[in-house]
Amino acid sequence: MNWRVLELGTFSCYENMAIDEAISEGVFEGTSEPTIRFYKWSPSAVSIGRFQSMNEEVSIENCNKLNINYLRRITGGGAVFHDSDGELTYSIIGNEELFPKGIRESYKEICGYLVNGLKRLGINASFAPINDIIVGNKKISGSAQSRNNKILLQHGTILYDINIRKMFSVLNVSKEKISDKMISSVEERVTSIKNQNPNIDFESLYKELLYSFTENKQAFFGKLTEKERIRVKELIKKYQSNEWNFYR
Repeated sequence: MNWRVLELGTFSCYENMAIDEAISEGVFEGTSEPTIRFYKWSPSAVSIGRFQSMNEEVSIENCNKLNINYLRRITGGGAVFHDSDGELTYSIIGNEELFPKGIRESYKEICGYLVNGLKRLGINASFAPINDIIVGNKKISGSAQSRNNKILLQHGTILYDINIRKMFSVLNVSKEKISDKMISSVEERVTSIKNQNPNIDFESLYKELLYSFTENKQAFFGKLTEKERIRVKELIKKYQSNEWNFYR
């Protein structure tokens, strides 16, 4: 099986989610190879899970003030702040048969690529079911998954750096929680690459994850097909729409 790899790129949140969905459709139709891709977000954004309420989870007012986008993912899970300079995001998309059948087992296999990449950087990471990666007892990565038309899409983030105050400002967190005590509490439960080793640069993180995801696979560097690019333009409109983002 040949895997297409889309090298690290930076896109808006609407483009990122549209690309993931367009590839999923292409794999289902047999016009696209199973795909691994890496990306960043610009501007920064908040994404909520498929079944969440935007108004309940996100401070729309603060997002607008800070030029931070917001949208609903097609995957489940919780609200996530995507800092344009603070994280590396991956997606892996393929037929279900390429992965373990069970949800937990598929998370373990895919998150294992991240664990291996971090270990190659000297960070002693481990998989924490059902979809997190921890260093010590601190979360450094979370992932989300969807399975439609027998196509598995999993995407997730690795925290390269973290700005907890900014994260709290765009999520609907009570003012009482945005305190030094609460921030210290979060810092005890969440970590980042920079926290673990400030000498690891972003490019090194990307290269190690690229190696881990493609190790023992027949992989080639590719680009979006013309059909995918057309579909991305169509899907961007969906992800920008109030009908999609505020339907709950």
